[in-house]
Amino acid sequence: MLYLSNFKLSSTISSNPNIYPDHVFRHMAGEVLLFDRITVLYGSNGSGKSTLLNLIANKLGIAGAERMTSYGHNAYAKRFIEESSYQLGHDDQERPLYKLPDGSRYIKSEDLLYEIKKIQQESVLREGLLHEQLVQGKSKAEVEELEQSYEFKKKMDIIQFAQEKYSNGESSMQFFEEYLLPGKLYLLDEPETSLSPPNQIKLAEQMNDLARYFDSQFIIATHSPFVLGTLHAKIYNLDAKMLQTAEWFELDHVQFFYRFFHKHQRLFE
Repeated sequence: MLYLSNFKLSSTISSNPNIYPDHVFRHMAGEVLLFDRITVLYGSNGSGKSTLLNLIANKLGIAGAERMTSYGHNAYAKRFIEESSYQLGHDDQERPLYKLPDGSRYIKSEDLLYEIKKIQQESVLREGLLHEQLVQGKSKAEVEELEQSYEFKKKMDIIQFAQEKYSNGESSMQFFEEYLLPGKLYLLDEPETSLSPPNQIKLAEQMNDLARYFDSQFIIATHSPFVLGTLHAKIYNLDAKMLQTAEWFELDHVQFFYRFFHKHQRLFE
């Protein structure tokens, strides 16, 4: 299922090299990105992959989009968004789509870290447990009495102890298992944040399954060799002088890993 078929960047670029976001997309002006079920935006720091994701999210108007502002360049950002364009995809019967599925969203790495910290806060945990009792039918007075009880304090201690046993990486995996659902479009900015290499591969395999069997579509910004090598994806190399696709093993960061371990190969033998 392709919810988003393509995205065309504005071809208007200011002659001022400091204008945002024009300077980010100067080498990609007017280019069209064609999307697969999983599409990767690869690039080094400063390549524009996160900015491009946010531009797409702003143009689509989906949850999680951040306002594109920088040092008084609001008018230029607004113009760039307005002059960019996109086409939606089609369903399994090749009928055109006229809107994105509800629940589609843009998830940034900082959003993920915020959610991890939020679930570890005592006040949020307390409110969640008390709200759960109200939902189950207890009266407000009963819930207030429960809040002061030894049993409630004991339950809080047990849950908090259990949460402290999980690393940020484990919490990240829990987050994705809860939030990545079938039948949605997801824009993900460096989802590998806080994940160990095995968990990066596990997450990539989860996205492969969602895209292949459960009608999800992903556009992902990453430079993780483990994610790149596991995803069944079209990869755009934003480090290239002109926008172009590449195989994962051709990319500079992957080649760097290869050269590093090849240099120390004797230590593994």
